[in-house]
Amino acid sequence: MVLTWRAAALAIAAVPVAFVTGAWGWVVLGLAVVLVVVDLVLCPSPRKVSIRRGGDTSIRLGEQADTWFMINNQGRRRLRGVARNAWIPSAGARGGIRKIDIPPGQRRRYPTVLEPTRRGDRRAGPVVIRTLGPLRFAGRQRNHHVPMTVRVLPPFTSRKHLPSRLARLRELDGRSVLLQRGQGTEFDSLREYVPGDDVRSIEWRATARANTVMVKTWRPERDRHVLIVIDSGRTSAGRVGDQPRLDHNLDAALLLAALASKAGDRVDLLIVDREVRASVEKKSAGELIGSLVNAMAPIEATLVESDHRLMINEALLRVTQRSLVVLLTGLDASSISEGLIPVLPTLINKHRLVVASVADPRLAELTHDTRDADEAYAAAAAEADRERRLRTADQLRGLGVSIVSEPPESFAPGLADHYLALKKAGQL
Repeated sequence: MVLTWRAAALAIAAVPVAFVTGAWGWVVLGLAVVLVVVDLVLCPSPRKVSIRRGGDTSIRLGEQADTWFMINNQGRRRLRGVARNAWIPSAGARGGIRKIDIPPGQRRRYPTVLEPTRRGDRRAGPVVIRTLGPLRFAGRQRNHHVPMTVRVLPPFTSRKHLPSRLARLRELDGRSVLLQRGQGTEFDSLREYVPGDDVRSIEWRATARANTVMVKTWRPERDRHVLIVIDSGRTSAGRVGDQPRLDHNLDAALLLAALASKAGDRVDLLIVDREVRASVEKKSAGELIGSLVNAMAPIEATLVESDHRLMINEALLRVTQRSLVVLLTGLDASSISEGLIPVLPTLINKHRLVVASVADPRLAELTHDTRDADEAYAAAAAEADRERRLRTADQLRGLGVSIVSEPPESFAPGLADHYLALKKAGQL
């Protein structure tokens, strides 16, 4: 049962009437009770409805989802009142509260626009139906649980960098410009020598037959295996700029995966902390990005120290022939030195490893702000942290690991450029 302002106003009015006239106050109060009871008897039941939900079930973060809920009045009375289409706050629902007026046996559909503020599965709450009696003194209310979930996918903001990297990839493949010679690359075709070509590429037998100098052209090796490993542990929870480190890592992984699949390489994904959170394997180029964003969408950083031994073991289970393993994590000194480095030899002895970490530009800003004592202490702490990260990166380089560390705006394209550089040099 619900009471409206009319019932409350009549009940409050009974108090001064009772002080002034005595028994008449009880009459007014009794009248209010009678009106409430009559309204409840004549009020249409919110139970005698059926409700459906529908609309978009998957969108990218930053986009709008158009959803709706439909109420079918199965009772014999006209359904008047209010309906609330409830969603969790991070779904950003607009238009969820609607006045309803539905004749018996009819149905109405009401739209609700969602503007989610976070990745993941945004679940709907109940549909609350509140009906009122004809006198508007009282009514009834019931919650109807109608499950619905909208999956909010990573926004993939770095996809704007993909066309320029694909153009560079075409250059490497020889579709736009002449092919380059590189160590470990595959022979493609012959062409005439032009000034600037490496003389080691001259094909002497073809030169003798053609009466002109001919050189071999090469294309980067294709059908290589790229395994992207994302650390979802404690270090990924820290915010860099306006996003958690994990979100920057997911975005960089999507750009790298899109580029590598276009290059003809096979791409797999592993997200792990103290357990495997997501795994995508053996997907075709057409299915890859869709599978990746769906696997990434519900992943949240966990506030636990990652199990690097598990991480490396799971990676080794997924790569057999020599592969490129890209680990997206933080260059936290204690985590890398004590957790990752001791277990690296089993991986780097067989595979090429790249460690990518988004750099926090705030550290550089803090080192320059020394106007007072507090800022001086903050600058000293930032400089010490920067030095620790540099030493950690040097430790990894000493083991033969490539390091990519860029600020947020250039992190994803920087990792893609590093992949292209490895491919050009034939080091995959």
